Amino acid sequence: MRFPDLHRGVLLARRQRFLAEIRLDDGRDILAHCPNTGRMLGYSAPGLPVWASRREPGGRCGWTWELAELGQTLVGVHPARANALALEAIAAGRIPALAGYDQVLREVSYGREGSRIDLLLRSPGRPDCYVEVKSVTAADEFGLGIFPDAVSARGLRHLRELQAVAAAGARAVLLFCVQRDDVLAVRAASEIDPAYARGLAQAGAAGVEILAWQCAISPREIVLRRRLPLLR
Repeated sequence: MRFPDLHRGVLLARRQRFLAEIRLDDGRDILAHCPNTGRMLGYSAPGLPVWASRREPGGRCGWTWELAELGQTLVGVHPARANALALEAIAAGRIPALAGYDQVLREVSYGREGSRIDLLLRSPGRPDCYVEVKSVTAADEFGLGIFPDAVSARGLRHLRELQAVAAAGARAVLLFCVQRDDVLAVRAASEIDPAYARGLAQAGAAGVEILAWQCAISPREIVLRRRLPLLR
């Protein structure tokens, strides 16, 4: 996935979760939309180098915060890009476990709790494959990507829905899209959301396939590139 033209700067402040004050390298002070409303652990401190793109005309601010820079590592700030990255990788056949389907549907209603599945893969003669995509951007001190970075009742609901899908005979897949290239594996953040960690273990035992794939990131593009181990 190609980025629009990105402009480098420094984060001055994150305001009300949805906004970021940034001073660009050319000296301009801008107000950027922050697409990540979570805690953004470890990559939202004032003074951090960041990258922003111009937004389409309209709205409160004319910029979007796209990347945070941690030394040699870039972190994708935009969690909604995870679905598009997964779709692109599946279409290109880069994820073998999800290859060979004829049709990919997005945001399909399913389940008993009013959910929408991110991607539904279909082919004649094969069970439907329900794919829930989660963006991983936080990491711990040991170089492990962690999810979630805040208590996630929504994420726990999705695990229940995927378990029901697996019990009904379809494929149920949870795909962690890791939007940083400095982690070695992915784990559930039991210290942040123990209920989610238990739910993830239960889902895996109940037949939900759990995959973790890592992005390669530059200021020009972000691509889902390689599989990571999942620590249980």
